[in-house]
Amino acid sequence: MSVAALNTGRALNSRPPQNPPPKKNAPEHILRAFNTWAFKREQPSDPQLMLQVIAEATAHGRPLPFLFYWGKGPRCKIDEPDIKCLDYLAAFAHRVSAVYEPGAAMKLIFTDTHARLNGYSELGIRAYCSAIEAEAHQRGFECCSLSELIEKTQAKAEDYADDIVPEDMLAKLCASAMKWYHGADSAERGAVTYFHMNMIEKRAVELSFPKAIFTTFNSSKFRILFPKRLPIFYMYSLQRGVSVKPWFLPTEARPCDDSSCQCRSGNPDIADRP
Repeated sequence: MSVAALNTGRALNSRPPQNPPPKKNAPEHILRAFNTWAFKREQPSDPQLMLQVIAEATAHGRPLPFLFYWGKGPRCKIDEPDIKCLDYLAAFAHRVSAVYEPGAAMKLIFTDTHARLNGYSELGIRAYCSAIEAEAHQRGFECCSLSELIEKTQAKAEDYADDIVPEDMLAKLCASAMKWYHGADSAERGAVTYFHMNMIEKRAVELSFPKAIFTTFNSSKFRILFPKRLPIFYMYSLQRGVSVKPWFLPTEARPCDDSSCQCRSGNPDIADRP
């Protein structure tokens, strides 16, 4: 045997082993498809728990379940920011379906309870949510209301059952209430009520969907408001770098009432709000 042949053999044997291609439907592969900075505003709350949710879905060949709160601001009509957000969520779902054939099951949970607390009319809530639901269905999304989940589960608060709200959270919620709360109480009382409502609502959500990924446009500073047994995916709302909720746009819109509509169009950016 020639020296050249011997050298060739050693060179082949010394090559580092190649990483095997990712297995089809591997949870890690699916997670990487949507856990990118094109969508996430920060790292998920619990990647290992998220992988467990993905593994559960793939083991049964089911779509990967994602939950989203969808609120209501001053407008009672759908507008450009809403459409842009829904299209962005559709692009997010496409990332999943591109690597996992069953795709993503996207469910919007209308926070009708929050809208009532903030003083919006029943007519305005129904008009806005119905318009969003029609657009959501066109994109293959499902919808339900938070009040329905509470009634169905009869959920009770597990955390902070008394009237005490953590000071740092109360400060954040008061700042938001100063802008969006139009109820009969003070902004601070509205913020306290909102906090305790969330303690019940987050339990209702996890009882209704115990094997899902909860997705929010908020940052991890508001983690306490979201289901504690579900993994949380912190996401942009309209595009990369924008986390404002579409229902709060435009910022100059004034609340509609049952006798008149003051909805206006526009698309400015505003700070992060719950």
